[in-house]
Amino acid sequence: MRRSEDLELALAPRAPGVSRQGWLYAEIRAAVHAGRLAPGARLPPSRDFARQLGVSRGTVLGALAQLVAEGYLVGAVGRGTYVSGRLPSLRGTAARKAGETAGRLSHRGVLLANTPFPLAGRPQPARAFRPHQPDLAAFPFALWNRIAARRSRLSRRAMLGDGDARGYLPLRRAIAEHLRYTMRIDCGEEQVVIVGSVQQALDLCARLLLDPQDEVWMEDPGYPGAAQVFRAAGARVVGVPVDRHGLDVDAGLRLAPRARLAYVTAGRQSPLGVPLSLERRMSLLRWAEQAGACVIEDDYDSEYRYAGSPLAALKSLDTRGRVVYAGAFSKLLFPSLRLAYAVVPDWLGDHFAAALSLTARHASLLPQAVLHEFMAEGHYGRHLRRMRFTYGERAAALEQAIVRRLDGLLALLPITTGLDATAFLPAGADDAAIAKMALAAGLETRPLSAYALDATAPSGLVLGFAAFDRPQIEAGVGILAGVLEAALVGRRG
Repeated sequence: MRRSEDLELALAPRAPGVSRQGWLYAEIRAAVHAGRLAPGARLPPSRDFARQLGVSRGTVLGALAQLVAEGYLVGAVGRGTYVSGRLPSLRGTAARKAGETAGRLSHRGVLLANTPFPLAGRPQPARAFRPHQPDLAAFPFALWNRIAARRSRLSRRAMLGDGDARGYLPLRRAIAEHLRYTMRIDCGEEQVVIVGSVQQALDLCARLLLDPQDEVWMEDPGYPGAAQVFRAAGARVVGVPVDRHGLDVDAGLRLAPRARLAYVTAGRQSPLGVPLSLERRMSLLRWAEQAGACVIEDDYDSEYRYAGSPLAALKSLDTRGRVVYAGAFSKLLFPSLRLAYAVVPDWLGDHFAAALSLTARHASLLPQAVLHEFMAEGHYGRHLRRMRFTYGERAAALEQAIVRRLDGLLALLPITTGLDATAFLPAGADDAAIAKMALAAGLETRPLSAYALDATAPSGLVLGFAAFDRPQIEAGVGILAGVLEAALVGRRG
């Protein structure tokens, strides 16, 4: 047994806010893990130890007692306190080379960890031209907070217990009524399931509907967040070309005739903005029925349509239970409201709810209750109408500014729906490099190449306009003009 005076106890300084007992406990524990205190090594008597460290004996005794309780140390009358001899050697773990990991992700884990979303969230306030960003300053937070306070005061004990896996029933009824009016979807509250996000709905659908190596049709270019979820489920994602009519169903049949699932943004294709034509919608439903496949329709900002009413959903044509319709409130209201919904066919409803219960139980009840009252009192509909008018004016401002300042450098696609727009760069331009240059100049854009799957996407930028007023849009276009002139004019010469 090593003598106490031979122990290698080079203790690190105590960090601010850490108690002396907690500091001593952590340092002795770390010394055991690092091998500086080997099995059988004896610690100094508590009085001597306290005097050496300049702490009270009670501090030493408290730290040692915790380590004895956890099995690191053993105390014996007449022998003192020493490191347990039963601990396996941890020296190899401590001696790993820098950068070597202690564990290994599964293949699925690697795919799940490859997220296209920023882990720390996006900084506020947003800078032009951040895509997918609603105007947070225009949201009626004072009204929302009054409803939330009232809802909290009126909450019964039932709101504190477990909820229905499908979600808060009054909210599901309100969503079903809203969808019947706006999207022409004939559904009841039993088909509506509340989830935390569309991403969660996609993940559950992938787990329920796909086996490893099943093929999935994805719009190309298309939404990267969906593609990664399907890949993580073990599916083979097949990029299907998109043209001015939306996803090319005939191309999908040629590329992957045995696909089990198709993902579409029918109301407003992400990122090009075109709606799926009626002919393509009918062809897609016919394929799904004949193939025994399913279609996920992601309602991508289609409620913000600036010419007429929102288009009827693909789900409104589904008479055979082949379409899962998913929508979220984060873009329509505010991003931190992590509430979304899925409208599922009757045959899938119980399975979907059970899978949600297994993996996440249910969404938080109080935010659902607040959102229900916000909708039931008419505030939701009024907010959408007000923002539809505001965003429409901002879309027009972006179109006018680009025509005036960027003619020949950027070709903006028509803006009919949504919070952002796509603009094409001249052929051969490196959109990823230009997006980096724009960021250095203080602009947030997204290169169109980031949406490409199997094919090479045209060079372009996705520009958000909804969160920015006319002066911000015009100033941003001015900055972008300087970036594009520096990047493209010299290249042409």
